[in-house]
Amino acid sequence: MNRTTQSLIAAVAALAAVTGFAVANAPDGSGDDGAKAAARLPVERSSLLCPVPSSSDLAETSYTAFTPKGEGDGEAGKAELLPATRELTDAPKGGDNKEAKKAAKPFLTPKTPGKPVTGEESGGSAPALLGTADGKLAPGWTVQQTTKYAVGSGRGVQGTNCTAPDTDFWFPGASTDKDRSDYVHLTNPDDSAAVVDIELYGKGGALKTEVGEAIQVQPHSSVPVLLSTLSPKEQTNLTMHVTARSGRVAAAVQSSDDKLGGDWLPASADPASRVVLPGIPKDATSVRLVAFAPGADDADLKVQLASPTGSISPAGHANLHVKSGMTTAVDLGDVTKGEAGSLILTPTEDAAPVVAALRVTRGKGADQETAFIPATNAIGTRASVADNRAKGSTLSLVAPGKTGRVKVTASEGSEGGSATSKTYSVKGGTTLGIKAPVPSGLKGTYALTVEPVSGGEVYGSRMLESPEDGVPMFTVQTLPDDKGTVSVPEAEQDLTVLQK
Repeated sequence: MNRTTQSLIAAVAALAAVTGFAVANAPDGSGDDGAKAAARLPVERSSLLCPVPSSSDLAETSYTAFTPKGEGDGEAGKAELLPATRELTDAPKGGDNKEAKKAAKPFLTPKTPGKPVTGEESGGSAPALLGTADGKLAPGWTVQQTTKYAVGSGRGVQGTNCTAPDTDFWFPGASTDKDRSDYVHLTNPDDSAAVVDIELYGKGGALKTEVGEAIQVQPHSSVPVLLSTLSPKEQTNLTMHVTARSGRVAAAVQSSDDKLGGDWLPASADPASRVVLPGIPKDATSVRLVAFAPGADDADLKVQLASPTGSISPAGHANLHVKSGMTTAVDLGDVTKGEAGSLILTPTEDAAPVVAALRVTRGKGADQETAFIPATNAIGTRASVADNRAKGSTLSLVAPGKTGRVKVTASEGSEGGSATSKTYSVKGGTTLGIKAPVPSGLKGTYALTVEPVSGGEVYGSRMLESPEDGVPMFTVQTLPDDKGTVSVPEAEQDLTVLQK
């Protein structure tokens, strides 16, 4: 192959790599002179990593893998979830892990776009999972991990979307409070070790910690790190910054509270001057907003609640000042007042980037349960969420600007049922809370896919409820774009003629 052709292919691969480590084919040259506009092509390969779900013998974990129907469905494809090696935080750094060398049997192997595949694990021995999908199963591939605890610290439903590996993560809403046990799970999908740094920021700024530097995560393995071991000082509200100085990892925080249950805290969207946090449940009894400004400038923000009828400023919290490098927390109480809502943060004057998350509580007294809603990106081209049941799935959609219309598709059931779709209009400045559509003749679980049809940007989240013994157990997952396509510029001319 001619060097020029090799360079073109290398450039295309590099472009695909920076968009979530997905790979796309280079488009065929048309032979026309002049640069061509970038084309959106389905990705050819996707990677997702699932953290260790639990160390409790009483835990029951379900996994649901799903790829929405779309372009390229007729092409060959393969997807599988393999167990990673479970490491201990006190294991010697750089030590040989013999278990990692053993051949692993796939845990889940989805076959067909449009139909979810499920699996279950009981107890505390379930490992982290390393997942890859290629061909027709790669575009929009999503995996939901849902764990239920009947009793104990963190009891309730803990759910998370398995995430793509990256090198930079922000977690506003973490804690080292005496009632909290927050672990950050670091999972390395690659053949070489990753080296990770963890920084913590409280209300007074950065916390001093040496043990958070140069944490090694061996190949194809996962490391849980207890946040309270990184700093001796208890802090109710923290922002954690995770960076990989070499390699890449997936990072997620598992938070357990002795009194208020627990859930997974996903990473916030990248720092931005406007922040959208969609899907506060209508019956939320307490909502805490945690924000952090990572840049050099303070952030002055206007706080608005997008309700079903319009946007209002929460009483006493119309504005929020976030000092640079310091974590700010505000308790908003039962801000939704019985109606579904979303928070929208916008700059009042000069724009400064922030990250943010909500800790949401439902229930009262001994029957309380919590979940987290991080700042998220717009649905974009398409977003999916798996592990929906016949009862207990609620969608929240918010249009912070212009009115937007979206199509919501309920997939086939994992064990039977026909897909169905419905279109919804989300008025600008409002939140639309809807009971998720259900496939006809549903058996098993199903996935929901949301696609914009027209109008302004729409953001969304899904709440999954599974009440037990009077406790309103629930978890919330946001709906960012699934990155099922990648932008690939066409070559200025057809270089295939240069091949020998």
